[in-house]
Amino acid sequence: MKLRKVSAASATVFALALTATACGGDGGDDNGSSGGGKKITIGIKFDQPGLGQKTPQGYAGFDVDVATYVAKKLGYSEDQIEWRESKSADRETMLQRGDVDFIVATYSITPQRQEKVDFAGPYLLAHQDVLIRADEDSIKSPEDLNNKKLCSVTGSTSAQNVKEKLAPKAQLQNYTTYSACLGGLQNGAIDALTTDDSILAGYAAQSQFKGKFKLGGFKMTNENYGIGVKKGSDLKDKINKALEDMVADKSWDKAVQDNFGPANYKHEPAPKIGDIKS
Repeated sequence: MKLRKVSAASATVFALALTATACGGDGGDDNGSSGGGKKITIGIKFDQPGLGQKTPQGYAGFDVDVATYVAKKLGYSEDQIEWRESKSADRETMLQRGDVDFIVATYSITPQRQEKVDFAGPYLLAHQDVLIRADEDSIKSPEDLNNKKLCSVTGSTSAQNVKEKLAPKAQLQNYTTYSACLGGLQNGAIDALTTDDSILAGYAAQSQFKGKFKLGGFKMTNENYGIGVKKGSDLKDKINKALEDMVADKSWDKAVQDNFGPANYKHEPAPKIGDIKS
């Protein structure tokens, strides 16, 4: 390989260029908080239809729409977003480590999580609910789940909560994924699936399940979805302002209708920033 000599002037220019690049970074100043950088990295779920899903056409869902809107308000176009899968167990670590600038991934605000990360929002108030077949008329309250086969995704606490607090005689059935639960619900192997109503609505809104399922509407818990940021980040206030704008210009309503409309999801109004329902 041929080596060529570099003049002192050229070396100085090169060094200055490197310095400028290092200061700008791909995520802008302060982990993307100033906006306008080359890209911003956002954590979402990749496997939750209606909320955060990776598809052959790209990324889709309510959380994706919220994240895209926020990123635009921070100064980033859609093609400047780098999406990163954020599984539930990894979210705090990803924020603390700086792997992402913020996370929008059905991320419920809890006191335990607030000790580790900060939250903007909430941007959606969800509730634990059940999904049942459209022609099911024997399940009208959580207590009606007694002696019914209730689907639990392995590692989830939702079904166990129902059994312990509301329907002690419910028969828990462990499946590996929500999709498997839906298959069991469709063929009668189980009677109900339980998790957050927003997640259930997202699954029920899929074209292959349209009209086959309905939500119970039980509102068994309050789940305040927030946007996670690194502890102490100035992104929190900027994201809160973006969320207020999203509600004010009706983009929030459009995102809800686009992603949950086919499931007839009776969603709560957009929550006020900082209004965390216990």
